[in-house]
Amino acid sequence: MKRYFEFEKLGTSYRREFVAGLTTFLSMAYILFVNPQILSLSTIPDLPEGVGMDQGAVFTATAIAAAVGSLIMGLLAKYPIALAPGMGLNAFFAFSVVLGMGISWESALAGVLVSGVIFIFLTLSGVREKVINAIPSELKNAVAAGIGLFIAFIGFQNAGIIVNNDATLVGLGDLTNGNTLLAIFGIIVTVIMMALRINGGIFFGMFLTAIVGMIAGLIEVPSQVIGAVPSLAPTFGVAFNHLGDIFSVQMLVVILTFLFVDFFDTAGTLVGVANQAGLMKDNKLPRAGKALFSDSAATVVGAVLGTSTTTSYIESSAGVAAGGRTGFSSVITACFFLLALFFSPLLGVITAPVTAPALIIVGILMVSSLGKIDWNRFEIAVPAFLTIIAMPLTYSIATGIAIGFIFYPITMITAKRTKEIHPIMYLLFALFVLYFIFLV
Repeated sequence: MKRYFEFEKLGTSYRREFVAGLTTFLSMAYILFVNPQILSLSTIPDLPEGVGMDQGAVFTATAIAAAVGSLIMGLLAKYPIALAPGMGLNAFFAFSVVLGMGISWESALAGVLVSGVIFIFLTLSGVREKVINAIPSELKNAVAAGIGLFIAFIGFQNAGIIVNNDATLVGLGDLTNGNTLLAIFGIIVTVIMMALRINGGIFFGMFLTAIVGMIAGLIEVPSQVIGAVPSLAPTFGVAFNHLGDIFSVQMLVVILTFLFVDFFDTAGTLVGVANQAGLMKDNKLPRAGKALFSDSAATVVGAVLGTSTTTSYIESSAGVAAGGRTGFSSVITACFFLLALFFSPLLGVITAPVTAPALIIVGILMVSSLGKIDWNRFEIAVPAFLTIIAMPLTYSIATGIAIGFIFYPITMITAKRTKEIHPIMYLLFALFVLYFIFLV
């Protein structure tokens, strides 16, 4: 095992890799409870039965997809990078595709499955890197920031801090409400722990908020902590039965959005974590093909099990900071996700006020990409700004991407910078124009 993971060469040990794997798990364990809540749409009042997914099944799918993805990454690519269903992509799945477009979650899962298969093909053929390079970095960063605002907006809604207002569309909620106060407590506690650089700050913030909620009588105390693993029956293999639903322009936009967001989320995470761990060589990522394949394969596995796109987690950097240098730490993280399967009774404790702080903090972290956009160039600022602002205001990640990608060639051509526009951008321009003509 030491020889396979090159412990001696990388200056690490079993103990260090174990601590790193546990640190990474604690940093991303919040997804076990946030993902089922988002995909089930449990925070939406008066939701018709069957629109959202089964929480128990999604919990199990999330844990297994994270375990399998992390195992593949650890054993095949040998990187200290863990995977799980991605934040942002799950929000797009639930709020944009299912609620916004009216597409069933079964069909949406088929879209995730197809996007994963396409990813595998693009990775093996080398096309994936070419497409990544075709889209300007400013738009990539704008998409990340826009998703961050969108996720934070959902968090503020779930907390009751932002509510509907017929006169101004949105307004400040009742800050004396018990659940809203609980969410505010969670935000403050989580912010303090994150500012103190406490590994797993988001997870521990949720934990403390849930305890305070139970003490205050706002959350029902669970009768047990450990229980049977929830059945996958409601979601397992459903994607295969709905593959025929993908042959429409609307589903094409959905699949392209899954592809696009995961494209850059994965690339950025891999490069960022590998660079932090000192694994980059000549500014290149060794075994990049295997790492990208691991991510693609995890998406396919997750879709079959019953969850949105599985992707590499930037929280892996916490494990690297704790000393992780090899794929063995990812294997350890995978083991903890499998162990977490037996803690499903805690799903009832993780209510909307408990998860709201996690959504808001993740949103803050994602919005940091704003600093990488050159706002002094108007032709860049326009499509970037419209991409970012349209996501929360239209309640749709896909719409934000579409607006930004339509305006990009317009402003660049006007600024006489036509040579900088990649042909793929013209193709995307035409596709998104058709999207607004026929689907919106």
